Amino acid sequence: MARIVQKFGGTSVADTDRIKSVAEKVRREVEAGHEVAVLLSAMAGVTNQLVAYVDEVSTLYDAREYDTVVSTGEQVTVGLLALVLQGMGIQSRSWLGWQVPIRTDNVHGKARIEAIETEELRRRMATGEVPVIAGFQGLAPDNRITTLGRGGTDTSAVALAAALDADRCDIYTDVDGVYTTDPRIVSQARKLDRVTYEEMLEMASLGAKVLQTRAVEMAMKHGQRVQVLSSFEDVPGTLVVDEDEIVEQELVSGIAYSRDEAKITLVRVRDKPGVAAAIFGPLADANINVDMIVQNVSGDGEATDLTFTVANNDVERAVENLAARKDEIGCAEILHDPRVVKVSVIGVGMRSHAGVAQTMFKTLAEKGINIQVISTSEIKVSVLIDEEYTELAVRALHTAYGLDGD
Repeated sequence: MARIVQKFGGTSVADTDRIKSVAEKVRREVEAGHEVAVLLSAMAGVTNQLVAYVDEVSTLYDAREYDTVVSTGEQVTVGLLALVLQGMGIQSRSWLGWQVPIRTDNVHGKARIEAIETEELRRRMATGEVPVIAGFQGLAPDNRITTLGRGGTDTSAVALAAALDADRCDIYTDVDGVYTTDPRIVSQARKLDRVTYEEMLEMASLGAKVLQTRAVEMAMKHGQRVQVLSSFEDVPGTLVVDEDEIVEQELVSGIAYSRDEAKITLVRVRDKPGVAAAIFGPLADANINVDMIVQNVSGDGEATDLTFTVANNDVERAVENLAARKDEIGCAEILHDPRVVKVSVIGVGMRSHAGVAQTMFKTLAEKGINIQVISTSEIKVSVLIDEEYTELAVRALHTAYGLDGD
């Protein structure tokens, strides 16, 4: 017997027929003798509608009331699934985040989970009852409802699985696993049987939408095994596990890309100590995350060009922030370009093999693709290129690293 946490996203519970289908998947695990807890999102599109209601009535809204409104979508789905399970003869009860409780900090709209009290859940699961729990929400220290931000149900599920010492956390979604790259771009992309936490974290942060980044971080921190499965096809998924569980690791596991990038270049910045801090400190204070950074060599020892990337939706704020301090920074011009894409090669096998970056650069050069910015980590190499070359670059790299399937 195993203890399993199952999470179903918005498309999986989009209507009552799909909720009944979810109940069948739950019943299958129960009949196999497992203890099961279920985490649900709101029906597809419902949270967006709730957010729109808030925007209609208040432009400068109280974040606590925002959370009260947008957390209601999950209340509907957990109640409906509990009813369907009861109709199947399975003991079940719905739980909202505050009833568990899932305790969070008080940062409304993007709260972080601090603790989950599982004693009552454990007691009921031991008797065969299936708790159906609202994802995406929790309880602040002042007993107000909080929400965890978009994709928060993934985080709720992994956190609950860790708190329950679950054998596995199954994330059901609209894809049937983690692929070597986007199958919509590369028809020969292969589904991975297993992928490491670190690789999945890089993929999630670099554009792959299969799992939410915070959920992967939490799984890695607690060593929680996670499986990505399809809600609509009964096929094996992808296990996200510790590196030790993968016997023979591929050199490269996947090619990721992110269109959510914009490039900013400061022309002829003063080349002296403290300038970088003067540029990036205020951006951090404004909650603008800076990613790739490259600084040209100063030819005269007095001025240099500095290029970095930010998220597309932050580029205007970033440029305004820098323009207001242009004299202080001492740059001649501020340029920005949103027509770029970040392409990344990912694999823990890079740690023990040389030449991965060389293969990437050579492949792109052969296709006539100019690299604008480069950044690396222990298990990834990322480059910034013009967005018009996205598909060409991804396909070429996928083939170059031997990732193409039959």
